[in-house]
Amino acid sequence: MKFYFVAGERSGDLHGSNLIFSLRKLNPNLKCRGFGGDAMEQAGMALTVHYRQLAFMGFAEVLANLKTIYDKLKQCKRDILTFNPDAVVLIDYAGFNLRIARFARAKGFRVFWYISPKVWAWNQSRATKLKAVVDKMFVILPFEKDFFKKFHWDVDYVGNPVLDAVKAHRTDPDFLRNYNRSSSNVIALLPGSRKQEVSRLVPVLAEVAIKFPDYQFITARVDNLDEVLYSPLRQLPNVKLLTGSTYDLLAYAKAAVVTSGTATLETCLFRVPQVVVYKTSPVSYQIGKRLIRVPFISLVNLIAGREVVKELIQTHANAEEIILELSRILQDTIYRNQIIEGYQQVINLLDTGSASEQTARLMLNYLKK
Repeated sequence: MKFYFVAGERSGDLHGSNLIFSLRKLNPNLKCRGFGGDAMEQAGMALTVHYRQLAFMGFAEVLANLKTIYDKLKQCKRDILTFNPDAVVLIDYAGFNLRIARFARAKGFRVFWYISPKVWAWNQSRATKLKAVVDKMFVILPFEKDFFKKFHWDVDYVGNPVLDAVKAHRTDPDFLRNYNRSSSNVIALLPGSRKQEVSRLVPVLAEVAIKFPDYQFITARVDNLDEVLYSPLRQLPNVKLLTGSTYDLLAYAKAAVVTSGTATLETCLFRVPQVVVYKTSPVSYQIGKRLIRVPFISLVNLIAGREVVKELIQTHANAEEIILELSRILQDTIYRNQIIEGYQQVINLLDTGSASEQTARLMLNYLKK
């Protein structure tokens, strides 16, 4: 049996790798190939294109890189035809993967989609387009199943793979010793995994760190980005850079400043009070502002259905407002406890078993049918 995977960013690589591990447990002879990252390759997938070649964020950035995207689309289509898989497994990454889904379905391949595009957030009519080209959709947020029912589509809710990853993590007991610090004064900075978001937020985060000289800020950087992007932070005496141990950092942090995305949910699952920030290009923001159909941008608030953590977006993602919110998190015990109680509500909603194992079992069963 052969599966072709397409993941276009870091989180997709992580969840894709866990899915491959689960699939290969059930079918050790499974052959995997596709677009992804280091984690999927380590799980046993033959990697053809690394996601770092596709990680463009925002409308303006995508437009500026259209040639690269179209070239990779052509390459992906050719590779699928050559590999001739039993199923094409698409992981999030909506714009690119919807085109691959159309192509694969037209060529007669079974199409599985793991981690639904956020069609509930904007342009909800895309749900109909997805239904037309996807054989089975596997969703990871509780409210998504009810959303797709409005389009007469019964999708599978499989639990959340982020919770699986956090549960599986084994914290390094010597982590803090490497920084000569205690857990009471560590603040995590998670500025994102894409060049555009990191370049916009790092200078702001440097202004924030200066105002908290008694705290040790540890910044989670990604190894596929040039370290020069983190220079404003690296120059500060109370800031250190960290690569590859974000979960260890969250396990010990007292508070966090987090770029909107999967990291907000990861921070929630480690029960670290956080302030969520997001900043994109002015053009992308203005377009998004007119299209977004949900009241929040962080997964924590979306799953809870209310504001559990503060979101500072675009012009509000400035040093002054971040400092005010971070100070409240650090100093107001009642406020901290309210955030953590909200986190528990989110955890209770997500904790339904292993998402990757459930998805793997369903995929193989659907193929047998």
